Amino acid sequence: MTSERTGSRTPENHHQHRDVSGGWLRPAVFGAMDGLVSNFALIAGMAGGQGGQKVVLLAGLAGLAAGAFSMAAGEYVSVASQSELAQAEIEVERLELARHPAAEERELAEVFEARGVDPATAAEVARQLSRDPDEALEVHTREELGVTPGDLPSPVLAAGSSFLSFAVGALLPVLPYLLGASSLWPAAVLAALGLFCAGALVSRVTSRAWWYGGLRQLAFGGAAAAITYGVGALIGANGL
Repeated sequence: MTSERTGSRTPENHHQHRDVSGGWLRPAVFGAMDGLVSNFALIAGMAGGQGGQKVVLLAGLAGLAAGAFSMAAGEYVSVASQSELAQAEIEVERLELARHPAAEERELAEVFEARGVDPATAAEVARQLSRDPDEALEVHTREELGVTPGDLPSPVLAAGSSFLSFAVGALLPVLPYLLGASSLWPAAVLAALGLFCAGALVSRVTSRAWWYGGLRQLAFGGAAAAITYGVGALIGANGL
């Protein structure tokens, strides 16, 4: 559209929002971060206890396998239970719509009224939405349960992504030992880089600066590794 006074084109107002739910990034990054911190701390503890290269490597691989399977199993059970509960509640709502359509229509109108829609308009919108049973079910479940019937999370996808992301994170501090390293320093450097990068990626779903997220995660992971290294050194020094 052109301005009559200036003849210039009025600028269009476009803006985009970041994915505030985190999407795939949040579980993937946090899963990798969990694997990296826990396995690096485990390796540091074994190294602090004067464990040899083979002992540390075995501990790292065992921690990777156990942690990845544990994460996958926990995520599967958690998401499956959540989905089953949601499905059960959706069926309750479906039965209510079939048995008491008028009452459910009034309930939907009251939801719109509570959001500031005038009663007449709210009643008309509820009436039109209630003509289609599937549409009515979707609106009711979204308003009352906060879920959409056809858009429930997949337990298999959640378990698979958790397994892979944890395994990738847990593999980083093990790589130097797989390549023949015999000291903790190469693993520590690689783990530190991974921690910083993971923390920086998390800043994409927060309002923090990337460097702040990276340094914060590096500090947390370093503290965990330092504590377990100290415990390992203490136990090793006492010959336990």
